Amino acid sequence: MKKMSVLNMNGEKVSDISLNEEVWGIVPNDAVLYDAITLARNSERQGTHETKTRSEVSGGGRKPWRQKGTGRARQGSIRAAQWYHGGIVFGPHMRSYSKKMNRKERRLALKSALAYKTINSELIVVDGIHFESGKTKEASAFLKSLKVDKNVLIVVDTIDENVILATRNLNNVILLEANEINTLDIVAADYMIVTKDAIKQIEEVLV
Repeated sequence: MKKMSVLNMNGEKVSDISLNEEVWGIVPNDAVLYDAITLARNSERQGTHETKTRSEVSGGGRKPWRQKGTGRARQGSIRAAQWYHGGIVFGPHMRSYSKKMNRKERRLALKSALAYKTINSELIVVDGIHFESGKTKEASAFLKSLKVDKNVLIVVDTIDENVILATRNLNNVILLEANEINTLDIVAADYMIVTKDAIKQIEEVLV
């Protein structure tokens, strides 16, 4: 079991917590982690791009001129690729970029991302996150007390309305519940702030 300090809202240590080695202490699998990130980014692509081939553009029903005797190159249709308003060769067409990944691989990728947070000292555990009002300055003061000024992923056990209001205007903050965490958001964040109750929820699912 790996021990970590639990901080309060002012950045002061209040207790310790033991992290489960099966979740936070594994040897990260870079190959599976890469596949999971690729899958997540591909799922964000719409794939609605489309170009028309020579069979789909309008016009070109007959041969523009006879085959021989004109002194010009032979042509079969004015909608061939070399003509203005002609079809596009090898252009993009509508497709799905989704990939398949086994459930065990997804879990391993998530564990690998969490393990990297502990290895790189980018995990911060707090006893809880509560704001008296939904003002952004409260969230800014909270992050400042933890000495965090980069991209932050905040993971809580249950989302409080004031926490949503206080963090939603901060461009560098993503707020998630413990059951919503995903590999891409964890990897993209420079720091991961997790409540101790959220730690327990994550471990219950992944162990």
